[in-house]
Amino acid sequence: MWCRIVAETTTEHRINDRIRAREVRLVDPDGVQLGIKALPEALAIAKELDLDLVEVAPMANPPVCRIMDFGKFKFDEAQRAKESRRKTVHVGIKEMKYRPKIGPGDFDTKTRQVGKFLNEGHKVKITIMFRGREVYHPEHGKRILDRIAEQMEGIAKIEAEPKLDNRNMIMVLAPDKRARQAAASRTANQHRGEKQAPAAAATATTTNGNEPSPAPDAAATPATAAAPAAAAPTDDAAPTDDAVTTEEG
Repeated sequence: MWCRIVAETTTEHRINDRIRAREVRLVDPDGVQLGIKALPEALAIAKELDLDLVEVAPMANPPVCRIMDFGKFKFDEAQRAKESRRKTVHVGIKEMKYRPKIGPGDFDTKTRQVGKFLNEGHKVKITIMFRGREVYHPEHGKRILDRIAEQMEGIAKIEAEPKLDNRNMIMVLAPDKRARQAAASRTANQHRGEKQAPAAAATATTTNGNEPSPAPDAAATPATAAAPAAAAPTDDAAPTDDAVTTEEG
């Protein structure tokens, strides 16, 4: 007759009087190692600081104990676990069903939902449902699956090729992270190029001296044109005094 020995798997930390070791490697609240201390001495130091003695590495020899506020430590640990669970993505398999004679509106609506599932990180099982004699024309279902795969190009890849399963045709799409990253990079580069193009054109214009000359002053133009006309003599001008004297002589 035999019995199985079950090892202790609890992750609960021993604190204060629950610590079983005779000696511990002591660490103060600031993380400074105080060396190997007898358990009663370590407990006295923790009590003097009004803190707890917590066994953080029970498998070490001797075990490592740290002086800390155990209540705050448990709270921080629970917060970290909660944050880790929040960031965890639960990947599942979604299913979207089509008919061989599906209309354009329903096709677009269902395909948009497929794209949403893929962007959320889910795999999507596409099912084409045949009725009656439709099963004798699987090429119609294959055509729909090809359209879906074409529209999902760049965000998904075909994980399971289309195949007949009784009266259904099935295809599985999976998110393609590399394709999505490449597409995002191309889009970012395109936007960056569009923003830099006007600045480059303005710089080239300034460098080549092709800046448009300023428009002439509209107010100064009539005065300038009138100046020569005022200076030119006319035949009807009155004779001067010198001319009158000459005739009399």
